[in-house]
Amino acid sequence: MTIQPLFQPVADDMRAVDALIRRRLNSDVVLINTLGEYIIASGGKRMRPALVLLAARAAGYEGEAHHLLAVIIEFIHTATLLHDDVVDESTLRRGQQTANSVWGNDASVLTGDFLYSRAFQLMVELDSFEVMKVLADATNRIAEGEVLQLMHSHDPDLTEHDYMEVVDRKTASLFSAGCRLAAGLAGCTSQQCQAMADFGRHLGVAFQVTDDALDYGHGDETYGKNLGDDLAEGKTTLPLICALSRLGEAESAPLKTAIRDGDLTALDSIKKSIESTDAMTYTFGRANEEAQSAINCLAGFPESEAKTALISLAEFSVQRRS
Repeated sequence: MTIQPLFQPVADDMRAVDALIRRRLNSDVVLINTLGEYIIASGGKRMRPALVLLAARAAGYEGEAHHLLAVIIEFIHTATLLHDDVVDESTLRRGQQTANSVWGNDASVLTGDFLYSRAFQLMVELDSFEVMKVLADATNRIAEGEVLQLMHSHDPDLTEHDYMEVVDRKTASLFSAGCRLAAGLAGCTSQQCQAMADFGRHLGVAFQVTDDALDYGHGDETYGKNLGDDLAEGKTTLPLICALSRLGEAESAPLKTAIRDGDLTALDSIKKSIESTDAMTYTFGRANEEAQSAINCLAGFPESEAKTALISLAEFSVQRRS
């Protein structure tokens, strides 16, 4: 199952957004253009801009301002990736070398800063206080999520509640903001805007929890991450949290040591512990709950190709293997 067919109802919009991304990423600073083109060429699912486009169409929007909103969301997301890869010292993303591994940390951080500032320039063009407020709040929550994750780095005692708080801030907040503003463009009621925002938030959680599960070997050859990256980067994710909660003190001690040390040599034993405790079933179960909650949020919107695609996107978020 691949994600691209789900974007068919907004295929023309996606082409317009891709062209707009290239135009608005342009700078007279050569390194920004070079690094920016590398990021665009590396692909990715383009899930967030597609989500904005589908949410707008599902809410009944018929204009073109959602193109600019989709670009803003993608620029904010890409900026966070550039910064994340530096913080995590990552070398691989989407099956390719990360920008920081090619051009260095300084260039990656500063280009991320450029993308943030360009995103806020584009927000001004939409001439909406609501857009500015929602995206400023979302960007702030993302930063808080990054700091929370840093605080819990290599922490084997991280609780599921605290893990979900990081996921909500780091990932779900931008999904939610994009969906809320897409409904706002369509002139939806405050209740409808909140429902679409809730859809995005639940979808974001489902997507991230699944992503964290894939890091322990449940993906395919197209996944684009090194298995065990989360462990090496000190991220205690839901499969580990669940496994630790189901193991006795003696059994969990080696896992806790591996988490503290980021010890990739322990990856095989950790995967066995995850399997023996059925932690992956629990993890995918939580992701499925979030996906179903997302789908339920769309009940008040009329049937359409775009709404059907949003439902399929929620289902895809937990069925994917890449």
